[in-house]
Amino acid sequence: MTVSVIVPCYNAEKTLRACLESAFAQSYRPLEVLVVDDGSTDSSRAIAGEFPCTLVEQPDNGGVSSARNAGVAASRGEILFFLDSDVALAPDAVGNAVRLLGQDPACGCVYGVYAKEPLIDDGSVEIYRTLQLHHALTRSVGLTKSAIFALAAMPRRVFDDVGPFDENLRSAEDDDYSERLLPRYRIRLTDCVVGWHDDADRLLPLLTEQYQRAQLLRFAVRNRLRRGSLKINRMPGVVCAALAVLTLPPAVTRPSLRALPVLFLTLFAATDPALSRLVLREKGFGFLVFFTGVHFLTHVALVTGAAVGWVRAAVDPSFGPTDRKRSRELKGW
Repeated sequence: MTVSVIVPCYNAEKTLRACLESAFAQSYRPLEVLVVDDGSTDSSRAIAGEFPCTLVEQPDNGGVSSARNAGVAASRGEILFFLDSDVALAPDAVGNAVRLLGQDPACGCVYGVYAKEPLIDDGSVEIYRTLQLHHALTRSVGLTKSAIFALAAMPRRVFDDVGPFDENLRSAEDDDYSERLLPRYRIRLTDCVVGWHDDADRLLPLLTEQYQRAQLLRFAVRNRLRRGSLKINRMPGVVCAALAVLTLPPAVTRPSLRALPVLFLTLFAATDPALSRLVLREKGFGFLVFFTGVHFLTHVALVTGAAVGWVRAAVDPSFGPTDRKRSRELKGW
């Protein structure tokens, strides 16, 4: 089976070279590697020019969904391997994905896990995020209800059947596409496809990213809550973080309630013991304390973003998936 590796890229000069080196070092050699430059203003295009890849240039920054669609349109392979520009693959990743797809013709998508170590170690915040995502992905290995397209393979026939990524979505496109895949195909998460990921390395950008992505949870909640779906953040932790924040203002003015936020913070810290054991084993107790504090703040950003997104969905008909906007237009709203 021929494979087209499709790399959406926007201002990725930090990681693109490592990403492309890994794509060209695969034991199962791709037919082609396509870099879709999504309006970058850094040296990403020049870096892509160092490799024998096809450069697809987008005139403006249209988002990852638009870039992936453009890459598919320019590609020729029977298998589409979507690889984010901040991920470097293990040498056997493409070959293992092709093998798994060949073993199960009803499987519409195979995607992989992030390694425990970041692609580029930029400090404690990035290590927090890397360990969290590694744990969330590896504990869900097997058939699942949701896909992540940062390191994912699918047959072209499946893409042609399901259709392109929704270009109105700059995040939560994974959940939207998963919902469209599920009625027709199986989705498999495997630890045979591994990539090293470069993530946010400072607290404020991490929290901002979580806040912005969470605004689209209104449209992803059905997939996130479905039995067997991938859950990056467990619901008990989300609930405890929300309750800790909600009980803090009354606790400030009423001494009898001061134990409540402390109680919910304690419960939050205990909601994912397997994750805590992983962090303790890898980095020690001191880092576990730091990890728990950052983990709580990311949950607060998530809850806040979700609340804002719910309001935006109620007042802005253009906010969210394209089919929602189209539905409102057909109804004359």
